[in-house]
Parts: sequence; structure tokens; C-alpha cells
Amino acid sequence: MDWFFSTVNNPFFEFSAILAIAALLGILGQYLKQPLIVVFIALGIIVGPSVLDIVHSHEKIHLLAEIGIALLLFIVGLKLDLRIIKSVGKIALLTGLGQVIFTSFAGYVIAILLGFSSLHSLYIAVALTFSSTIIIVKLLSDKKEIDALHGQIAIGFLIVQDIVVILAMIVLSSMQQSDTVSLTTDMIKTLASGIGLLGFTVLISKIVIPKVSHLAAKSQELLVLFAIAWAVSLASIGEAIGFSREVGAFLAGVSLASTAYRDTISLRLTSLRDFLLLFFFVHLGATLNLSLIGGQLSAALLLSTFVLIGNPLIVLIIMGVMGYKKRTSFLAGLTVAQISEFSLIFASLGLSLGHISDEVVGLITLVGLITIGLSTYLILYSHQIYHAISPVLSIFERQHCIEPECFDKHSGQYDIIIFGLGRFGDRLADRLDEHPSIRYLGVDFDPNAIKAWREKGRQVIYGDMEDAELFEEIPFKSSAYIISTIPDIERSLSLINALKESDYSGEVFVTALTEKDHIKMQHNKVKNILRPHQMAAAYFYEFYIKNK
Repeated sequence: MDWFFSTVNNPFFEFSAILAIAALLGILGQYLKQPLIVVFIALGIIVGPSVLDIVHSHEKIHLLAEIGIALLLFIVGLKLDLRIIKSVGKIALLTGLGQVIFTSFAGYVIAILLGFSSLHSLYIAVALTFSSTIIIVKLLSDKKEIDALHGQIAIGFLIVQDIVVILAMIVLSSMQQSDTVSLTTDMIKTLASGIGLLGFTVLISKIVIPKVSHLAAKSQELLVLFAIAWAVSLASIGEAIGFSREVGAFLAGVSLASTAYRDTISLRLTSLRDFLLLFFFVHLGATLNLSLIGGQLSAALLLSTFVLIGNPLIVLIIMGVMGYKKRTSFLAGLTVAQISEFSLIFASLGLSLGHISDEVVGLITLVGLITIGLSTYLILYSHQIYHAISPVLSIFERQHCIEPECFDKHSGQYDIIIFGLGRFGDRLADRLDEHPSIRYLGVDFDPNAIKAWREKGRQVIYGDMEDAELFEEIPFKSSAYIISTIPDIERSLSLINALKESDYSGEVFVTALTEKDHIKMQHNKVKNILRPHQMAAAYFYEFYIKNK
């Protein structure tokens, strides 16, 4: 027995057990289609004192958690691309700020009515405003909707939220009061420290960073090491001068955002960030008391309902007023139907400053579990949900529409309609341009692709082939051929079914990249299947045989 207890209290055994449980929970989470954040929160509760009580090396786990948070803020700064906000115009800024203001105000009122103090209510309200950039980008990428109009708008107002959370952390840093220093004096000191840190970062990024990053880039391993060292160092400097390590790490990321190596660094650090954030949630779970969380269940359900319904609703209203169609507004709105990992970091920071209690942290954590878990399914099945409630959403749509498709009322006749204006679709259009007598129409949901085609003088319309309403805008029945260059089997089968329901009598061609997709399409009795890789191989083979 002595051997057993000495093993249990061994830090190596402790970490091994945590990682083993994390892997098992990760497999379960993947099966349930849940993001890792939900898995990590559950892991923290399970290995914490309320369940298995495995965690004893609190200082070691806390250190790893702090490095993970620093890397998270560093990558946010690294990916901060204000061009995305610019590309979708003022809608990202207005929607982002509008949602933050509405959620903060309404959340504060709800928390006050639930009996929380003013300061606690303020923390709860602010925590409810942040949506998870990590989760949304992952889900939109998996659904291939990052380049869609609603995807670009969502990423735009998530960037706005990221900027707001950084500002909120700066404000928190200025609220570290003591008995001898007034709040005003402390805020002035923090402001001066912030200006000094910003000036130092700008100076280093102009003079030192380009040269050092160029030298480090000769080895990708050294480049990653340099990035981590720079992120942690600036975070330490931020804390040392009385500012915030989170903001220091964020500025470190911003200083590298303009370099040619940002994508390589971001790609290499993402897995390390996710791994280290695991320890943040373990640390959070180890400090939670399940009995306190249980007492917050009714409040958590009320606040979760507000986040799941209220946040998308305000996005629907703002985008509707600005002239966006209900489908785009709804799909963008669903992306804010959860709170973020930043909300939990924000709450932990408030707890460390003594501003809020364990009960408030537990409440915010519970809201995070509920909203992140449910919103994942809302986004995964967003198109099905939209089709079910589409008639009700008409009240959020103005007659005056500003979306790209609103200007494209094509009433002419086309020989060919091409869905998907990427590389395959663009090459196909290049060949068709050699025959001016052939009339064709391009369809895509990427505003940048639409713009590029219009600059070439091509007929094009904005739209998603999964949108049933799109076929009311396109004169497809007079076309002899409809071609989808999008290698997504579900979208392709959806297009074929929609055309069958519309009594389309022409030929439909769809694209398959993999053998698995090709076989599945054959099982669904799809007649015309384009296979770019096989077509390229056949072209080279014929060329080789001819010139042998």
C-alpha cells in the first residue's frame, strides 16, 4: 500500500493519468462531435477534488496553464488580420460591437435580477459576450464555409470580440487595487506601463524582429522556438512592469503578424497551444467545487438560454436592418451562440484579483459547458435548422437587400451553369472563354471569387447551391449542362436532388476527388462524375505515349 500511495503522489504518474483520461475523453468527445474545449472542461472536473482528486502538483500544472494562455493570446495576435474586417465592410464592426453591447447590458440586468452583486454581475455580463474563435473557425473550416459570406462576416466580428477581450483584460490590469494606492493612481500607472510596453514592442518589431526571424527561419524548429521564447518573454515583461502577461503575449503575436512566417508559426504552435490549454482547464477543474456548481444550475440554464437565443437574435436584427438576407444573417448569428475559452480565462483572472468568488467562476464554467456543447450541434446542422424555420425568419429581412446576389437577377439563357469558382471552375471558364458563342453563368458563395470573375467580365451570381431559394434566381431550366466543381459529396448530392425536384432535364456533372466519394456517388446512381486527378493522369499518359 505504501508503494501505491507513493506512486499516486508521484507527479509523473499524476500527469500520465491526466493525459490518459484526456485521450479517452477526447475519443468520446469526437464520437459526440464535441470540440476539445468541452472535453477539457469535463476533464478538469473529473480529475479535480470533486471526483477523482488526482491533481496534487498544483504549481506545475498552474505554470503549464499560464504558458498555454500566453500562447493562446500570442496566436490571436499572430492571426489578427484587420483586412478581414475591411473585406466585409462595416458589417463586422457594427455587428461585433452591437452584439457585445447588447449582451453585456442584457446579461448584467439578468445577473442583477438573479441576486448577484454589481461587480459579480459585471463579470458575468462581460463573460457572456465572448464567442470562441477557435471553435467557430474549426467548425466553419470543417463545413468549408470559411470563404462564404456568412463565414467571413462571422470571422470579422469574432476579431472585433478578440480586440474587446484584450481591452477588457487591460482594464482588469488597472483594477489591481491595494490599500495604499488609489484606483486612479493605479490606472495611470497601468496606462503608462501599457504605452511603454507598446512602444518597446513597436521598436523591437521594426529593428530586431525582421532580422532575428529571418535568421531563425533557416530552421523551422528554431523559428518555432524563437516564437515561443518571444511570446513568453514579452508576457513576462508585461507582468514585470505591472501590466498584464496576457496583453504582453498578444502584442508579441501582433509584432510577428506582418512577417512572412506568421502562417508557419501559427500552424506549428496550434497543437502545442491546445495541449497546454488542457492544463488550464485541469487547473480550473481542480479549483471548482461541484456542490457550488450544482447550486447555480437554474441560473446557468437561464443565462445559457439567453446566450443560445439572445446572441443570434441580435445578430439577425443588426444584419437584417443593414440589408442582409435572412439566410446569411441566421448562419452568421449561430456562430455567437456560445461563450468562449476567453470567458473562463477572464473569470479566472477576476478570481485571482479577488473580484469574484468561486461560485461565479463555477456559474460561468457551467454556462460554458452548456452553450459550447449545444451550439456545436446548432452550427453543424445550421442548414437543416434554417430550412425548418425559414418562414419565421422573414421578419428579420428588409425588402432592400445589399448582398451580392441581390444585384444579380439573371433572366437570360445560359448553355452552362458552373457551381464553384475555384481553380477547377476558373480553368474551365478559361477554356469556355475561347468560344464566345458559349454562354455560361458562374455561381459561388465566396465574395472574393465573385469579385475576381466580375473583373474578368464574366457572368456570375452569388449563392450557395444548398440554398433552395437560389434556384428562384437562376434560369437553370434552359441550360443544357450544370457542373459542380465543388468536391463535396453531400453538397453534390443535395444539388442533384434539388434539380430533380425542380424537373431539370439537362445533364448534371459533379466532382469527386477521392475513390471513396466516387464509389458513393456511383451507389447513388450519379451518372456524370468528374475526377480531376484521374483526368490529369490520363492527359499525361496520352501525352507520354504520343511523344515516346
